[in-house]
Amino acid sequence: MWTLGFLILLSLSLGAGAWLLFVWSVKSGQYEDPEGPKYRMLEEDDPPQAAPPRPPAAAPPPGSPPAR
Repeated sequence: MWTLGFLILLSLSLGAGAWLLFVWSVKSGQYEDPEGPKYRMLEEDDPPQAAPPRPPAAAPPPGSPPAR
Protein backbone atom coordinates (compact mmCIF):
# COMPACT_ATOMS: atom_id res chain seq x y z
CA MET A 1 0.00 0.00 0.00
CA TRP A 2 2.91 2.31 0.72
CA THR A 3 4.03 1.93 -2.92
CA LEU A 4 0.79 3.45 -4.14
CA GLY A 5 1.29 6.48 -1.91
CA PHE A 6 4.90 6.75 -3.06
CA LEU A 7 3.90 6.63 -6.72
CA ILE A 8 1.21 9.28 -6.19
CA LEU A 9 3.69 11.60 -4.46
CA LEU A 10 6.27 10.92 -7.15
CA SER A 11 3.84 11.72 -9.97
CA LEU A 12 2.65 14.90 -8.22
CA SER A 13 6.21 16.10 -7.67
CA LEU A 14 7.18 15.38 -11.29
CA GLY A 15 4.09 17.21 -12.52
CA ALA A 16 4.84 20.22 -10.29
CA GLY A 17 8.44 20.24 -11.55
CA ALA A 18 7.32 20.19 -15.18
CA TRP A 19 4.84 23.01 -14.47
CA LEU A 20 7.58 25.10 -12.80
CA LEU A 21 9.88 24.57 -15.79
CA PHE A 22 7.11 25.65 -18.14
CA VAL A 23 6.37 28.79 -16.09
CA TRP A 24 10.10 29.62 -16.04
CA SER A 25 10.37 29.23 -19.83
CA VAL A 26 7.38 31.51 -20.42
CA LYS A 27 8.76 34.19 -18.07
CA SER A 28 12.22 34.03 -19.67
CA GLY A 29 10.79 34.75 -23.13
CA GLN A 30 11.17 31.38 -24.80
CA TYR A 31 7.80 31.74 -26.54
CA GLU A 32 8.06 35.42 -27.53
CA ASP A 33 8.61 34.89 -31.27
CA PRO A 34 8.02 31.31 -32.39
CA GLU A 35 7.70 32.32 -36.08
CA GLY A 36 10.87 34.40 -36.34
CA PRO A 37 13.63 31.75 -36.62
CA LYS A 38 12.17 30.08 -39.70
CA TYR A 39 12.10 33.42 -41.53
CA ARG A 40 15.54 34.52 -40.32
CA MET A 41 16.95 31.28 -41.69
CA LEU A 42 15.93 32.35 -45.21
CA GLU A 43 17.51 35.80 -45.02
CA GLU A 44 20.92 36.30 -46.56
CA ASP A 45 23.69 37.30 -44.19
CA ASP A 46 25.77 39.36 -46.60
CA PRO A 47 24.58 41.34 -49.60
CA PRO A 48 25.89 39.96 -52.91
CA GLN A 49 29.22 41.40 -53.99
CA ALA A 50 29.41 43.36 -57.24
CA ALA A 51 31.61 41.83 -59.92
CA PRO A 52 35.00 43.53 -60.19
CA PRO A 53 35.37 45.79 -63.24
CA ARG A 54 36.97 44.17 -66.28
CA PRO A 55 40.21 45.59 -67.58
CA PRO A 56 39.94 47.25 -70.98
CA ALA A 57 40.54 44.99 -73.98
CA ALA A 58 44.09 45.07 -75.29
CA ALA A 59 44.66 46.52 -78.75
CA PRO A 60 45.51 43.92 -81.40
CA PRO A 61 49.19 43.78 -82.36
CA PRO A 62 50.16 45.72 -85.47
CA GLY A 63 49.80 43.82 -88.72
CA SER A 64 47.10 41.41 -87.50
CA PRO A 65 43.77 41.15 -89.38
CA PRO A 66 40.92 43.21 -87.88
CA ALA A 67 38.44 41.46 -85.61
CA ARG A 68 34.99 40.82 -87.05
